Order: sequence, then structure tokens, then C-alpha cells
Amino acid sequence: MDSGYSTVRLAVLIAIILALVMTWIPGRVSVATAAVYQVNYTALGDSIAFGLYAFPGLGYVPLYAKALHNFSHLNVNLFPLGVPGWTSTDLANALKTNLVFQLSVYGSDAITFNIGGNDLNHARSLFKAGTCGGSDNQKCLVDAVSTFQSNWATIISVITLLRKGRPTILRTMDIYNPFVSEDSAAGDYVVLNTYLTQVNDIIHLTESAPPPGIPKIPYARVYDAFNIDPVTKAVVDPASKGLLSFDGFHPNTAGHAAIAARLNALGYGATVP
Repeated sequence: MDSGYSTVRLAVLIAIILALVMTWIPGRVSVATAAVYQVNYTALGDSIAFGLYAFPGLGYVPLYAKALHNFSHLNVNLFPLGVPGWTSTDLANALKTNLVFQLSVYGSDAITFNIGGNDLNHARSLFKAGTCGGSDNQKCLVDAVSTFQSNWATIISVITLLRKGRPTILRTMDIYNPFVSEDSAAGDYVVLNTYLTQVNDIIHLTESAPPPGIPKIPYARVYDAFNIDPVTKAVVDPASKGLLSFDGFHPNTAGHAAIAARLNALGYGATVP
């Protein structure tokens, strides 16, 4: 089993190296320049970036790649690196230690990433089971936010280091709440949503007030798209908007289209990390 995994991993590594080498042809320039011929796009994240439960080709990642192509009229080489089940710790570790991820980020003119939903979901499950810890059964939620904040800083720093000095379309997104109705019925919506808000505040600061030496990274307003009624501005469950799959957690095809729309609304301007 380990041997098979290593073979697959090696094959993926070789494929990505060859693809990147083929795109690094002398004389080509940055995506920010009109003379560019193609764009390398890496998509990082969890099952949402993977496109789980969306129709093939209609996850937010391929939709964004298509929109980038339509906008730029350039060939877009997509490197999809979303992994179902991943937490912010998994992504931070991959960027620090996994050559496939490092090479892909190093060679990509456009990078999107979403992460954090599984961090919160795991802590929520412990809270629901009464095993979250602490006198108020909220310790694991506090820890989840703290861990996410540390990992988020690592993710941003490594991407910035790998892309240093080269114009890059960098985009991320905040996190929606798929449990509004369920948690409201159970009477713990206010408690649990507080921690989601804290995680989203960390993500929002990446655009509004990044640390020194870190570029502002625009984020897609996914929470608003999924959880805010456009007319009343009230908080709603995304299922009422028809944006969740059968499991009540992941986006369906319509949900992925909503995420892609919010990403595209940010435009395609590149920054210099």
C-alpha cells in the first residue's frame, strides 16, 4: 500500500515538473504583461477546492480557470491540489514540506486557496458531543481558532516566499456556515457562529491589514453569498438558497458557481508578493 502510494506520488511529481518545465519557455513574461502566452494556475485547499459533489468540470476551480481564460484570452494550465478532508494544518505542512506543492506554487501566476472549514467542523463535533474541554465545553473551539490563525500565517508566508518578486493573482475566500438551521434548533448557534466569525475575521485581515511584507490578498465573500439574504440582509441557512449538496455541508454545483462568481468579481489584477 505504501509502495503504491509512493508510485502515485512520484508520478504526480513528475507530471507537475514536466508540465511546469514546458510552461517556462524562455522569453515568456509575467501574467501581468500583455506579451504573456499562458497562465499557470494552482488551486489549493480542501474538498471544496477539490470540487466534491459538483458536476465534473463545474467546481469553482475549473470555473475560475475558464473565467481567467475568457478574461485574458490565454491558455490556462490548471494544477488542482485540493485534498478532501484537509485542515489548515495539512495545507500549511504541505506548503512547507511537499515538493509538488512548492513547485506548483513557485511556477504559478495565479493561486487560489480555501481552507479552515474542516478545522471548525471537527471542533464543532467535539462540542456537540460534550467533549470539547474546558469549563464551558468550548476549549477545542478556542484552540481551533488559535491553530487556524497560526497556520494561516504560515500558508500566506510560504506562498509569499515562493512567489517573491513575481506578479501573482492571489485570491482566497472566507467560510460559510452550513449549520444555521441545525444549530439554531439546538440552541447553540450563537456560540458556534462566534468562532466562525473569528476565523473569518482572520481571513478578512489578509485583505484589509496584512502583516508587514505580506501583500493584500483579496478574498471572495463566500459567507455573504451563502448566508446573507440579499434583500433582508438576514442570516439564512445556505440550504434555503439551494447551495448545499445532499450532505448538508459541501456546496453543490450551484454553490460552486456562487463561489466562482464571487472570485471573478474580484477581478484579475496581480500583486507582487
